[in-house]
This record gives sequence, C-alpha cells and structure tokens, in this order.
Amino acid sequence: MKKHQFILASTIAFIVLFYNQWLGYNLGLYGLFLLGLLVYQHATTFLKDKVALILGLCSLCSCFSFAYYGDFFSFLALFSSFVLLQFRLEKPNLTIILAFPLAILNAVASSIRVFFFQSYVPQQNIKENWLKKTIAFLIIPMVFLSLFVWVYANGSTLITDLFMGYELDINFYQLLFVSVFGFYFSFSYWNFWIPDAVYHFQNRLEDDFNAASNGNNSFLGIDFERKSGEISLFLLNALILIFIASYTYEQFFQTTISGNLSAEIHERINSVIVSMIMAIAVVLIFFRTIDSFQKEGNRLRILAQTWIVLNMCLLFTAFLKNTEYVSEFGFTYKRLGVFAFLILVFFGLWYSFQKIKNKKTNAYLFKRIFWYGFATILVCSFVNWGNLITKYNIAVGKGVEPEYLANLHFNHTLREAYFEENNIENVWVDYQIKDNEKAPFLSKILYYQFLAE
Repeated sequence: MKKHQFILASTIAFIVLFYNQWLGYNLGLYGLFLLGLLVYQHATTFLKDKVALILGLCSLCSCFSFAYYGDFFSFLALFSSFVLLQFRLEKPNLTIILAFPLAILNAVASSIRVFFFQSYVPQQNIKENWLKKTIAFLIIPMVFLSLFVWVYANGSTLITDLFMGYELDINFYQLLFVSVFGFYFSFSYWNFWIPDAVYHFQNRLEDDFNAASNGNNSFLGIDFERKSGEISLFLLNALILIFIASYTYEQFFQTTISGNLSAEIHERINSVIVSMIMAIAVVLIFFRTIDSFQKEGNRLRILAQTWIVLNMCLLFTAFLKNTEYVSEFGFTYKRLGVFAFLILVFFGLWYSFQKIKNKKTNAYLFKRIFWYGFATILVCSFVNWGNLITKYNIAVGKGVEPEYLANLHFNHTLREAYFEENNIENVWVDYQIKDNEKAPFLSKILYYQFLAE
C-alpha cells in the first residue's frame, strides 16, 4: 500500500467508527486498525527493532485499556504510544524526546501541507485500467446524471417525488466534520514531516559530548561560572542540611492539629518535590558543557554529587512520611500521586548523579526522564487504581467513608459488597453507568458493559 492509500483507509475507518458516536471503545478499535496498518507497513522493522516492538505492544495494550476504562490516563497512554511508535518507525535515527514537539509541529503544518498533493498523491499519468474504468464508467456518468436529475426535478413533480421524495437519516454537518477531521488526522499521521533543521539539531542531543553539543555560551566565562557554581552549591548544601533537620523534626516529632494534618503534610511534600526538581535543574545549568568536567572542576563535581545525595535523603524522608500517612488514613489518589512523583524524582536524581559521574550531556538526562515519564503514564492507565484503593482501605479499615468510596472510579463490585455487608444504603447516583446506558453502541465503555452483565 502507498501513502495515499493508508490515508484513505484510515479516513474511511475513522468515519465508520466515529460518525454519530462519542469516544468509547470505538477509539480502541481505531487504534487496533492503525496498529494493523503499521505492522503491515513495517513488518521487518518490528522484527529487527526491539524499541519499536515494545512500543507496538504498549500501543496494543493501551487500545484495550481505553476500550475498557475510557478515562483520561488511558487516552493519554494510547495517544502517547501511537505518536512514539510512528515516530520510531518513520525516523528511528532521531532522538525520541523530539517526538511530541515534532508531532505538534506536524499537525499545525498539515493545514497547509495538505494542499501539496505531490507529497502524498502519486504523480503519474492515468495508466491503470481499473482507474480509467472507474473514472470513465462510474464517476463521470454519475456526475452528469446527478446534475440533470436536479435540473429535471425542478420542472416535474413526478421526478421530484421519485428521486427526492424521501429523506436520508444523515446528519450532514456531523458527517462533514468527522470526515474532515478524520482526513486531517490521517494525513498528519501517515504523512509525517520533519524540517531539515531538525537533522542538524540532532547532533546536539547525543548522550556524549561532541563539537555540536559542547558550545559554551556563558557570558561569565568558564572559570567564573565554575567558581559561581562552587559557591552556589556550597551554600545550597548548607541550606539543605538545615532544611532536612527542620523537615524531619516537623514531620516526625512536632505535634500537629489533626484538622490541619492533611494540608500540612501535602504542603511540605509538595515543597520537597519542587526543591528536588530545582536540584535537577541546578545540575543541568552547571554541567551543560564538557568544560565543567575538566580537572579544574573536581570540587564542583563533588559539591554537586553531595547535593544530589542530600536531596535523595530528603526524598527518602518524604517517602517515609507519606507511607506513614497512608497507614494512618488509607490510600487516596493524591497519596498515590505523591508516591509516583517521588519515584520519578528519584530516577531524575539518580540519572543526574550518573550524568556527572560519566560526563554525559543534558540530553542524556532528558531522555531517561522522558522514558520513565512515559512508563508512568502506561502504569496509570493499565492498573485499576480505584479498585486497588478500595480494596486496601477496606482491608485496613481506613478511608472507608461511604461518600469517599462512592467517588472512586471503577470500584463498583467491591464498593457494593462493602455497602451490603455493612448495611449502608447507596444513595449516590452513578452518572457514568447512566451515561454508558444511553451512549450509542460504539461509544460504550466495556467496564460498564461487563458490570451490567
């Protein structure tokens, strides 16, 4: 199949699945259809490229995840997986962190590029017999027939009744919108465009320093910048030691009014997360060129590594406090989110340490954080966290207020069993179930379908 055929097939599938529908498992089906076309087009690449194969499996799982849950994280996982998969298959030599910026640029540029037909329509004379026959025997006669039926219908009541005396149950404006949007998406996805400047910029995004990635644009000069880094990191190390002592005392020894406990703990943990993100930023600033790794920069490297280790100690303290908080009050989405952010920040700090130790570029750190962020999105979409929270809280007898359990997602079976066991009347209206019952066939969510059965 050629590029224009993929665009046409994807557009038709989009119209069939989304006309007169909302988002439901039709999006999962459309993802499976796209994945099938990608496998057909790049079968040998999937066998040779392990990254492409893993991204393909992630795309497959995200299709089923969205069809089953239909929530924001499963949509984000599906969208991210297919963007990364197409980028990897089309441009395997480019750095993966460019995938989303280029996807956005490509989508914007498609509004103009769609009119450059030579980029996706074969430029050749009409030589194929089937195409000649289609145009000569079907399209041209039908165009003339339609025009003259319209003319004659204005002058004859019988012809009007014969050809126009009925109405098609078609929402023309919705069909037009779905067709245009489907074509626009298909064109953007299959006719992926990369500006030439990106290939030159790619040299700056290698893991190891080279001539392109080693530009020093410091207005202070390398010696003054190195000395500035040493002074800054020395002061920051002293400050973080004071903060760790203060934070540990407030979190584990100071008495807190129970009514303010939740707000204070989250405020303190948020401050810790922000400070550690800023710590990674400090490393990126002072170690962005190879000059920072010369012999004269040994003191700077030691101070920076000490700074990272102290931030890890602070992270461990915040992790312990959130664990204590969960054991005392049970799980919530926010407390799970805190664990996720702390784990992500830990990997950020770990690879910041490795960057300094192994003399790597900033791109090295960005790429690792990017992949861990993508993995986090996948985990959030594949796991039924609402059900997990409900199961844990019921088991420990914490965080089992009826209204709270009723507001968690995808926990209906456990929640109803708990309400029945404790003689709790379920007075909360579940709008998701009601909306799913009213939704068109392809717009339904499989979780609620299986729940109804």
